[in-house]
Amino acid sequence: MKDHSLVPRAEMLATAAHEGQKDKAGEPYIGHPTRVAAHAARRCEERGVFGYEANLVIAAAWLHDVLEDTTVTEAQLRESFPDEVVDAVAAVTKHPGESLETYFERVRAVPAAILVKKADLDDNTDPQRTARLGKETRERLAAKYGRARELLNA
Repeated sequence: MKDHSLVPRAEMLATAAHEGQKDKAGEPYIGHPTRVAAHAARRCEERGVFGYEANLVIAAAWLHDVLEDTTVTEAQLRESFPDEVVDAVAAVTKHPGESLETYFERVRAVPAAILVKKADLDDNTDPQRTARLGKETRERLAAKYGRARELLNA
């Protein structure tokens, strides 16, 4: 049976897990997963991914930073979400000391993770958001995310 509560459950978990966190601009961090989920929905639609398959990607987008930035564990996610969601979240979770090449090789191996990471990059490079950062930070992030796009599309 296809679970149509996936996206709302992912949103609720992400909201609770990121409670109190702030982004680089000092805004509530949950705004980032919110925007990434919206970008993921748009990317799914552009690629003809609809229904339950799109919900898997959108749920993973909501959760994409919970393993990296909160106390939520992969085992906890597996108790509550389908493997396809957790596999995508695990794929986009960067491990300490991991090379970008290894990281993006893992992301590229999971189709849903590719869409989630592209949605993440869409938000991280949004000119309306980056304009609020200092020039040095903007330049550093532009180089970082430019390299990320190259490796994602390799």
